[in-house]
Amino acid sequence: MTITNIKAAVARTTGAALTVETLELDELKDNEVKVEMVATGICHTDAIVRDGVYPTPLPAVLGHEGAGVVISVGKTVRNVHVGDHVVLSAAYCGACKQCRAGRMAYCENLFAEDFGGRRRDGSTSLSCCGEPISSHFFGQSSFATHANVVEESVVVIDKDVPLELMGPLGCGLQTGAGAVLNEIKPEAGSSLVVFGVGAVGSAAIMAAKVAGCTTVIAVDIHDARLELALEIGATHAINSSSSDVAEEIKTITDGEGIQYAIDTTAIPAVTKTAAETLGIRGVLVLVGAAAPGTEVPFEVGASLVKGWTFKTVVQGSSIPQEFIPRLVKLWKQGRFPFEKLIKFYSLDDINQGFEDSKKGAVIKPVVRLR
Repeated sequence: MTITNIKAAVARTTGAALTVETLELDELKDNEVKVEMVATGICHTDAIVRDGVYPTPLPAVLGHEGAGVVISVGKTVRNVHVGDHVVLSAAYCGACKQCRAGRMAYCENLFAEDFGGRRRDGSTSLSCCGEPISSHFFGQSSFATHANVVEESVVVIDKDVPLELMGPLGCGLQTGAGAVLNEIKPEAGSSLVVFGVGAVGSAAIMAAKVAGCTTVIAVDIHDARLELALEIGATHAINSSSSDVAEEIKTITDGEGIQYAIDTTAIPAVTKTAAETLGIRGVLVLVGAAAPGTEVPFEVGASLVKGWTFKTVVQGSSIPQEFIPRLVKLWKQGRFPFEKLIKFYSLDDINQGFEDSKKGAVIKPVVRLR
């Protein structure tokens, strides 16, 4: 059955503001569930796709940090049921070598599944007066009141938590926390620095505290973000616009350098600085989304004897159906207080959420959809 009167924020022109429109949502495919959205986070990836840095066919409904309630399920869906409360995460094919090895974040068909704008059969679930609208962004397209979502994107969570808060767990928060808890796995008592403490970096800070890191350094250009970082787990804060970061970290670590560094910015100069702060056998993890073709010049002479490691990490190397419920448990215990990052917007004010995030006025904008 086609449902009409679905409100959605549509990206129609590269770089332009989203427009709130009435769309039609078609009937479910066998591998999909229909979700009534409660809220969805605004992520940096939505902005760079809107701006054409990563390609998705336009017009499109973006949004990939959805949370809502399942109202119907397709014929082949087995692990999701009507009435389930769910968080929506990235899609993956489930059939490639990486997926079958439990490395869903590195799905060989990632771009087709998450950025293709179509189902696998070439259809789109959204339309406007007969015009196809790209759907299934990250398997979901959650900047809408309702969405047909592939089962791989659906994570069932406890019903006793506020759904309006949970959407950002689907991407930004699991990316930052997963980079620490799934990929780095720092030892208790170790040191870690995070460059860029937006949503991803803040999640990494909270996860570092969970892991038992005793030196946790936040680096950013916004004092308000640094103040919050100290509140949620950082032991030190450095404003990189007014301080020599490498020298500050050298002082903090008594000249040893940092053991683990996370760069959420993907700005080449920042990534280079992060590498320079590493101590012997240090590890640098890049989680920021850079424009295709971006390169970073690393010095390899004096750093050779350090034996340091550089990694790129996607989606926190997470299995969403396993990792997101773990983060919910940590939130319940007060050990992952991500609600402190969130500011709510209406769907009509979604563009203001994008702008506030860009200016650093808010860390995680979340759009309420009912």
